[in-house]
Amino acid sequence: MPDVGEGLTEAEILKWYVQPGDTVTDGQVVCEVETAKAAVELPIPFDGTVHELRFPEGTTVDVGEVIISVNVGGGAAPEAAAPEAADPVQAQAPAEAPAPVAKAEEPAAESAPEGRQPVLVGYGVAATSTKRRARKGAVVPGQASAAIQGELNGHGGVATAARPLAKPPVRKLAKDLGVDLATVTPTGPDGIITREDVHKAAAPAPTVPAPAPVAEAPAPAATPAAAPAPAAAAPALSADARETRVPIKGVRKATAAAMVGSAFTAPHVTEFVTFDITRTMKLVEELKSDKDMAGLRVNPLLLIAKAVLVAVRRNPEINAAWDEAAQEIVLKHYVNLGIAAATPRGLIVPNIKDAHAQTLPELSRSLSELVATAREGKTTPAAMQGGTFTITNVGVFGVDTGTPILNPGESAILAVGAIKLQPWVHKGKVKPRQVTTLALSFDHRLVDGELGSKFLADVAAILEEPKRLITWA
Repeated sequence: MPDVGEGLTEAEILKWYVQPGDTVTDGQVVCEVETAKAAVELPIPFDGTVHELRFPEGTTVDVGEVIISVNVGGGAAPEAAAPEAADPVQAQAPAEAPAPVAKAEEPAAESAPEGRQPVLVGYGVAATSTKRRARKGAVVPGQASAAIQGELNGHGGVATAARPLAKPPVRKLAKDLGVDLATVTPTGPDGIITREDVHKAAAPAPTVPAPAPVAEAPAPAATPAAAPAPAAAAPALSADARETRVPIKGVRKATAAAMVGSAFTAPHVTEFVTFDITRTMKLVEELKSDKDMAGLRVNPLLLIAKAVLVAVRRNPEINAAWDEAAQEIVLKHYVNLGIAAATPRGLIVPNIKDAHAQTLPELSRSLSELVATAREGKTTPAAMQGGTFTITNVGVFGVDTGTPILNPGESAILAVGAIKLQPWVHKGKVKPRQVTTLALSFDHRLVDGELGSKFLADVAAILEEPKRLITWA
C-alpha cells in the first residue's frame, strides 16, 4: 500500500479489479483505494499472474503493507516482483528475493540487473542485493528477520542494526510527535517499536496524548464506530435494527479531524451581508446566450467566483495563511480557489489552480470539470492540496446562510446563501427583487475586522453592480 497523498498512513481497499489467476501487465489498474483525501486507482508496476489478494474489499490497510502478490514468468524485469512471507509480519516485508511466491520451479532472480530489487506497489525499485528466497513456508534462518527489518525501516534492503525497527506509520507518528525512535524502548516482537511505545515516550501522562496525523485522528464522540470493519464495507445493523452504525473512515474521518482542528486552532469570526443580486442574475441569463460562452455552464456561482477573485485583488491580505511554526503570515500572490463539494464519501474541497489568471470562459470550464470529477468520485489528492480561499454554496440546499469553518491552512471562506425573490427597496419603492446573503468566516489572527468587512463589502458590491467586474478588474 503506497502513500498516494502527502504523509497518509492508511487507505481502505474499495474494489479489486483483478482476481487470483488473472494476468496483469505493467501499468494496469488493479484496485481502487480510498485515502483520507480521495479515491485513487493503483496500477501494478510489472507483468505477471495474480497469485494472491492479501486483503478483501472494505479493509483499511496501513501504508507499507503488501496487498497483492504476483507470479512473474521467465525473463521478467526486476520490477515484476512483490514480496511474500509465511506469517503476517513477514507479509509486510519485502524479502531479498524478487518473486512473490518463490516456488522451486520459478526462475531465480540472478538474471535481474545487479543492484535492483522489486519492492511494494508504488514504491519503485530499491537498490540492494538480489538473492533467491526460499519456498513459501520454508524460512531460512536469519533471512526472515533481515527481511522484516528492511520493511520496518521503510525500504526493500536489509537495515543496519543501528536503526530502530518500526513500521512506516509508526515512524510517521514519531515524527509528528517529535520523538526520536533511537530513544524509545521497543515492546513489540523482534524488537519492533509500536504505537504505544511512541506515545509513552512522547507523553508520560497518557491522558494528554499528542496530536496524531489527520488520517489517523479519530472523529470526536464516535469511539464505538471508529474501528473499521475489515471485511464489511456496508453499515452494520444492530440486533434490534433500531440503529445503524457506520464506520468513520476515509474522507469523512479526515474531514472531521480537520474541522475540529481548524475550529479549535484558528479564532473564527463570521460576518454577514444581505444585498440585491438581481442585476447579476440578469447577467447570468444574458451570458447563457453569448457566443463566447457557447457550450459552457453559466450560473450564479460562476459570477460569484469571479467577484471573489476581483475582491481578493483589491484586498490581497485576505489571501494568506498563518505559519505557526515560523510565526509568520504568508501572503499568497496567487489564488487556488477551493469549491466545497458534497460527495457520497463526504465533503471534499478541490481547488482551481491559479484561478486568478483565468478568463470567465476558462473559469467556467474549470468549475464544470471540478464538479463533474467530484461527483464521479475521481478527485485526486493533488486537486485538494494548496488551496488559498474557499467558497461553499449552501444556497443550493435552500439555506439562507451559515457560519462556515475555515479549510485548514486558509484564512477565509465564503458561504453563499439561497437566492430568493423578496420585497426590497429599489429606487425609493418596495419591489420584488432577487436577494441573497453572504457569510464570510475568517481567521482573526491575521484578518482583522476592517479587512474582513472591506472584502465582504466588495464582493457584495460587485454582485449588486456586476459592471464592477470590468471597472474594478
